[in-house]
Amino acid sequence: MAAADPDSLYIGVEVHEPGVGRCLNHIHRQGLDNVRLIKHDAIEVLQHMIAAESLDRVLLFFPDPWHKKRHHKRRIVNPRFRDLVYNVLKPGAVIHIATDWQDYAEWIAEQFLADERFDNRGNAQGYAACPSYRPLTRFEQRGRRLGHGVWDLLFAKRRCSS
Repeated sequence: MAAADPDSLYIGVEVHEPGVGRCLNHIHRQGLDNVRLIKHDAIEVLQHMIAAESLDRVLLFFPDPWHKKRHHKRRIVNPRFRDLVYNVLKPGAVIHIATDWQDYAEWIAEQFLADERFDNRGNAQGYAACPSYRPLTRFEQRGRRLGHGVWDLLFAKRRCSS
């Protein structure tokens, strides 16, 4: 995405060291100078390292679904995450989430559709067509091999009305 959009700055946040290393290798191979990486917990990054209303968009592609019911509390998308994203997005900016777990997609849609601070950019259920900018990730490839569907969800921070 950064190679196709050299005029934008991309900030990657990953806590898993092998994922950071893989991304650094891609950055080096492609000679990109518009990517920065933060090896840290995304919640803490949103809380303490990103200024309010400073991001044009937040992209969360194929987060860990924590598919067992007893692990759902570990899912990154929850009311706290939604509030943090709201704080860092500029008015009108978009959060784009993609997952290959239907129950997680339903949970995500429910979280954002119920929040008046966000405008749905998808259908009535919150799902949108996959935008052309979203890359095919290894997690998506794996999910498709396993017969999973893929759900894209796009919500925009509502602009204040005057």
